[in-house]
Amino acid sequence: MAAGMSQSNPEVIGNNYLVMGTVDRKDWKQGSQDSLSPSEIIKRMYVFKDVWNFEVIPAGWYPAEEK
Repeated sequence: MAAGMSQSNPEVIGNNYLVMGTVDRKDWKQGSQDSLSPSEIIKRMYVFKDVWNFEVIPAGWYPAEEK
């Protein structure tokens, strides 16, 4: 995601954000071309049912007690 945004919208990289759901590809394309309003995109969105929080753990070898 960061690689894709580095060209089109670099100011969002490193900021917190919330992923609410997904949209169909055709709706996403229309939205990225500014032919759909944000409220229309939200109406077409498939909202996620669960909330998951992830913590990034750098790759590497760790002692057994730190797993």
